[in-house]
Amino acid sequence: MSEETENMWGPWTVPAGAPELEDVIYERRTRNAGGSVARITINRPEKLNAMTKRTMKELMVAVDAANNDDSVGVVVLQGAGDRAFSSGGDVEWEGDRSRADWFFDVPPNHTVRFSLKPVIAAVRGYAIGGGNHLAYTCDLTIAADNAVFGQIGSRVGSPADGYMVRYLIRVIGAKRAREMWLTRRRISAQEALDWGLINKVVPLAELDAAVLDMASDILDGSPTCVRILKAVFDQEIDEMAGDVRRTAYLTSPTFVGSEEAREAQLAFKEKRSPRFWPIPVEV
Repeated sequence: MSEETENMWGPWTVPAGAPELEDVIYERRTRNAGGSVARITINRPEKLNAMTKRTMKELMVAVDAANNDDSVGVVVLQGAGDRAFSSGGDVEWEGDRSRADWFFDVPPNHTVRFSLKPVIAAVRGYAIGGGNHLAYTCDLTIAADNAVFGQIGSRVGSPADGYMVRYLIRVIGAKRAREMWLTRRRISAQEALDWGLINKVVPLAELDAAVLDMASDILDGSPTCVRILKAVFDQEIDEMAGDVRRTAYLTSPTFVGSEEAREAQLAFKEKRSPRFWPIPVEV
């Protein structure tokens, strides 16, 4: 981080009264000119910051803490370490989820929607599956040059529907969104920038400074105006939010626990290609 940027900010600290969390770290950093940034870190680096139900719940708790801190004007969301922002849902955990868990749990994207402050995704390494759509539903996304983006759900038997899929059309357009979701091709940080998936790509060593510089630009604005703008932009999501998991439940209510789903999850664990064809038939 440049000395100029460093001198503009105090240190990262855990504020008094911060929630006690296991999968998530909550910190705050205050700008010398006024205003603070809350940093929420998914702290499961040994699992490439894959998320479980506890992780998703703790993300919401951390966002609530930022919402109720009047000094905070911006939220930064990141993953621990340099290898991954988040690799999505923890496949081992997903394999044990019940049908009710699959269809009626709140998705991690609500972390962004329920934030009253703008959220900047700081992406290092992999942003795959749920990690990818968590990043692209953030208000702004800055990626290190080692970032890799993509979807994987149809390969590992993890169905996604609702605004987490549809919102990508608003970000990069229908053709690119379909390509990303249907082919599962991974794209580099530079390609993500060319597609409009992210706002900026910087060298890995410069990511923290770039995020703080963007946060500082936001903090220079009227907090009330920024909050109103955030709410207006989020109305795009509100128009779609009611359909989360509805399509999956109405079209394929027995998918969870099926032979097709089990084959996808087993293949992932065994590090082999899944054998989907012919489609397994339940007997």
